[in-house]
Amino acid sequence: MKDNLSAYAYFAGWRIVRWLPERGAYRLAYAVADFLTKRNGKNVARLRSNLRRTQPDMTQLDLDLLVFNAMRSYMRYWCDTFRFPDWSTERVRETVTVRNEHLLLDAIAAKTGVIVSLPHAGNWDHAGAYFCAKGIHLVTVAEHLKPEKLFLKFLSYRQAMGMEVLPLDGRVLGTLAQRLRQGALVALVADRDLSRSGIDVNFFGGPSRMPAGPAFLALKTGAPLITAFVSYTDSGINIDFNEVAIPTSGSDEDRVLEIVQRMAKQFEAGIAQHPQDWHMLQRIWTDGDFVERS
Repeated sequence: MKDNLSAYAYFAGWRIVRWLPERGAYRLAYAVADFLTKRNGKNVARLRSNLRRTQPDMTQLDLDLLVFNAMRSYMRYWCDTFRFPDWSTERVRETVTVRNEHLLLDAIAAKTGVIVSLPHAGNWDHAGAYFCAKGIHLVTVAEHLKPEKLFLKFLSYRQAMGMEVLPLDGRVLGTLAQRLRQGALVALVADRDLSRSGIDVNFFGGPSRMPAGPAFLALKTGAPLITAFVSYTDSGINIDFNEVAIPTSGSDEDRVLEIVQRMAKQFEAGIAQHPQDWHMLQRIWTDGDFVERS
């Protein structure tokens, strides 16, 4: 029942936000963000705690302002998501700026495939739609949501942008490796994996875990690995690409550990510069009262 109510709330939001005039839709989104910030529920409290660890020297007043802006950024993402099906291809392209775009385009031109690892920041769907509009075959992975109707809604949403979306299961890494060998762009959100299979990293001076998938694929296929940090601009998004150096010596296990740590450091740099656009409303560090999943 709870899952169904959540799905119906998303569907209602999707319909209402698309129906409203654009300015009114974003005003509503920001009003909801402000209400949730003042309410300071569990998710907002977690966001505040996470942001505090990224900005340890920030005053309480500045942290309050950062949380206020971060929640507005988070609700902007959802407003974008609900309205994105009505955006033209021209608007998608014209509202994106990119730094170091050659890191991605050169790999696509060379048909080596390319792995893009990114955190939960800005609007990564907008970034994906931008590259799909360039005719690039983009492949990503989706965790199965409950209820099924909500999962299918988001699946069709991303497929309509031109993305190939694979289910997160035991066969996905093999399929992703195959797509890379065919010259595709594989984009993976990779700043959080608190399961036992997650790789331990130092993140803003504390212990965290991140997925091994991007590192494993880079070693298995030889495809270049780059990180992307997506941040909001006044009119759209900016994408900042950086190359991840692949160690040439050591065991595969040690190399995976080093690659994931290097990704974590690049995520840190993006978050430190644009903390308000890091939409991490869940636990990210494994110290304190963290309990290992069974």
